[in-house]
Amino acid sequence: MTLKLEKAALRKAALARRADVPVPAREAFAERLALEGVAIARRARARCAGAYWPMRGEADVTWLLHALAYHEFSAALPCVTGRGEPLIFRRWTPRDDLAPGPFGTREPSRRLPEVLPDLLFVPLAAFDRRGNRIGYGAGYYDLTLAALRRMKPVTAVGVGFAVQEIAEAPAEPHDQRLDFVMTETEWIDCGAD
Repeated sequence: MTLKLEKAALRKAALARRADVPVPAREAFAERLALEGVAIARRARARCAGAYWPMRGEADVTWLLHALAYHEFSAALPCVTGRGEPLIFRRWTPRDDLAPGPFGTREPSRRLPEVLPDLLFVPLAAFDRRGNRIGYGAGYYDLTLAALRRMKPVTAVGVGFAVQEIAEAPAEPHDQRLDFVMTETEWIDCGAD
């Protein structure tokens, strides 16, 4: 089986498990993310924290985004600039509207300033404890993390449900590892042995 087919099969199985996570567990995780995400930003001494606008059953980080803004962190959301290009992040506050983006995403207005997050909450389809992740297959977050990490230190926190964990996510040379993963049940330090 080729690596691409193996990743596709692992992605499909993990997303099916994610779809079965009950609503009460999703809501409890959203609340936990808001509380612990602010603490993570403080520990990381982040000035700007980037996240994503949830879609298709992803863990809900909207409460986290509101909490970051409330606690005076600069919060940011990604914008797609083109296939094969890194995402850019634009500052976002709860007062700002979002516009439809590619793939069913929601993006901040192009009028909002571009920012460079030093802490990034990353969506995922599947992950392992070494920090390898499987996304949706377009490579946007790998490109983005690589570009940001060439400019400055960036802490990447994968956000997903425990059922999305797999024993080993196949990694290619261009794949960017996560530093941590947060699930509804635990905080995983991907650099710890």
